[in-house]
Amino acid sequence: MYEYLVGQITEVTPTHVVLEVNGTGYLIQTANPYRFQVDMETSIRIYVHQAIRETEVSLFGFVDQAEKRLFLKLLNVSGIGPKSALAILANEDHDGLVNAIETNDVTFLTKFPGIGKKTAQQIVLDLAGKLADLGITPVAASSVNVSDNDALDDALAALTALGYSSREVKRVSNKLANLDQLTTDQYLSAALRELTHA
Repeated sequence: MYEYLVGQITEVTPTHVVLEVNGTGYLIQTANPYRFQVDMETSIRIYVHQAIRETEVSLFGFVDQAEKRLFLKLLNVSGIGPKSALAILANEDHDGLVNAIETNDVTFLTKFPGIGKKTAQQIVLDLAGKLADLGITPVAASSVNVSDNDALDDALAALTALGYSSREVKRVSNKLANLDQLTTDQYLSAALRELTHA
């Protein structure tokens, strides 16, 4: 098992990043790939979880240990797989997520893609009272300046990759287009806030 990998980000896509470590590129699926930046000069640490199935080996990446621990706790909930757990973590309001679980706010939880009322209730049942040790704080937005259209397109592609329907993506795309120029990460964060708090 890997705890973390240290290397340079060579690629960022809507579903994953590629981290080069000593000449080997690791494809790492993340909740919000746009929190990372392509940078061949600077080494970064990505905490990882390796999942092995009959037909594939996957790496899931996180910005810190708290996010990784939350992912692992979500995986222990019946009905939550890696894709659903990443979609939940993509909303960087992890304090709000923990609060929703602790206060039995099923409505908040059902706003994530693939999470129905039954699964939301199971999340509360399995995790309430078990998250205080995480010390989770929201992740700061990236300060990278990118083209307005490209950043918005990438953010919308990331929403689709997270499992949001085309109707949901279209609903937020108009609101995002009216915002000032933002980074992809900021567009994605704004979209997720809109989708989960609407």
